[in-house]
Amino acid sequence: MTGLDRKPYLSLAEALKRPGDFAAAITGFFNPDAAINVVHPFNACAGPEAYMSKVIAPLQAAFDGLYRRDDIVMAGRFEGADWISATGYYVGHFARDWIGIRAPGKLCYLRYGEFHRMEDGQAVESFIFLDIPELMVSCAQWPIATGPGLTRGHTGLVQGPASQDGILSNQGDPAEAEKSYRIVIDMLAQLATQDEAWRPYWHENMMWYGPGAFGSFIGIEQFASFQVPFESQFEGWSGGTANNGMTRHFTRYGDGAYACSGGWPSLTGVNVKSFLEQPASNERVFFRVCDWWRREGDLLVENWVFVDVPHVLLQLGYDLFSEIKRKAT
Repeated sequence: MTGLDRKPYLSLAEALKRPGDFAAAITGFFNPDAAINVVHPFNACAGPEAYMSKVIAPLQAAFDGLYRRDDIVMAGRFEGADWISATGYYVGHFARDWIGIRAPGKLCYLRYGEFHRMEDGQAVESFIFLDIPELMVSCAQWPIATGPGLTRGHTGLVQGPASQDGILSNQGDPAEAEKSYRIVIDMLAQLATQDEAWRPYWHENMMWYGPGAFGSFIGIEQFASFQVPFESQFEGWSGGTANNGMTRHFTRYGDGAYACSGGWPSLTGVNVKSFLEQPASNERVFFRVCDWWRREGDLLVENWVFVDVPHVLLQLGYDLFSEIKRKAT
């Protein structure tokens, strides 16, 4: 837990709640030399001006009345550094094409999740996730599902915390933060085990809010019906808490009843079965992943998950953005 001043981020979040010119708020929040990492097809942005020109300005040009609503904001400390993270949605009227997605001319939501390493009140390193597949599904333009616009689980607007207390604007009880962190770390250590030893950490009616290409699930049995086959599509799973020399968490921490983590990449495994309708590559694949969890008592009850699916597909030989442009012609 940390006494990090959250005001710089909360000021940014407040500025993005209203349509308008986001440039001043964004350039003020980031250090001029910040390393800003965004999901594929954007990837590395060198500083806030590049982030504005590559990501935010085109998004504002495509969505009339664009603004952002936040569901979770939390802060913590990892490996001696201060971090703040948030997740929620960009909201607007999708009026003009964006990165090859044809504008449907209707209200649309783009889910975001982001992590910022802070120094002297500014972000110096950031990792920003956008759930582009979820947006594509909502626009009936997801090109590789088994049916038009269909994915394995529910895909649609993801809710914020059921407890409606996700905006943590002040430092809370360090003991509660540590408890949240420890439950998550212990649970992650039990993923991909033959006896599904992760189960005792979850409430039986848990909510798993997955990325658009995977979908969301309610209840531990429904989640297992996705997670266990998913794990079987890769051999040698290894994640961000492992000392494997290939993946790592750039951060992970607890804050009150919440915990979060992210890795760039966070997971790796050798693809041995068909995945996302692509044939097995028998090659190692790396996953950029981030999560937020909420617990009640000693059990995890909600989990918000992002995976940079377009980046995974590219490693499997499928260029999502080239494909949607081809289908549009």
